[in-house]
Amino acid sequence: MCNRESILMTMKTNLMTAAAVVALSTGSAFAAAHMSEDGNPMVGGAEMMPDMTIVENASNAENLTTLVAAVQAAGLVDTLSGEGPFTVFAPTNEAFEALDQDQLNMLLQPENQAQLANILTCHVVAANADSTAIAGMIADDNGEHAVSTVGGCTLTAKQDGDTITLTDERGQVATVVQADVTQSNGVVHVIDTVLLPAAE
Repeated sequence: MCNRESILMTMKTNLMTAAAVVALSTGSAFAAAHMSEDGNPMVGGAEMMPDMTIVENASNAENLTTLVAAVQAAGLVDTLSGEGPFTVFAPTNEAFEALDQDQLNMLLQPENQAQLANILTCHVVAANADSTAIAGMIADDNGEHAVSTVGGCTLTAKQDGDTITLTDERGQVATVVQADVTQSNGVVHVIDTVLLPAAE
């Protein structure tokens, strides 16, 4: 009986440790509770499957519908469905709603596809960088790490406690609200602000 209780206590401790690691890696305590029964992250009410692409998974997330529509309008579906690996900083619907809506509607027009693609690729890095790797690079660079994106933008990554932030070329700061969402062709970090290139 004692042996059984000891095993159960060890299992409980291991589960609590695993939950704490998940919470730390996402920079948000809610993340440990947002896992499917299979242990996959839940984003926007949908289970994120590690054998599906970034576009496939994002298409199922209720809080990423604007991002998916923008990716389609920008002609980037095939790119982000490719082999990768990619790291995508994915703005939520609320992040897009914070933009000037006339500007957003303008960007979604076919004639502005190139401009929209430029903005979206400023959220994409041509590497598989989870939060542990990003935190390590920030530490190695004395608190700030320059992140070069596919779109030619440079983001500045910082860490405050367990939270990772990204500052764009206009000085806007995005917080990673859910990190390390594994995809078949990379990793997604959900953010609360749309990142923009430097103003022309």
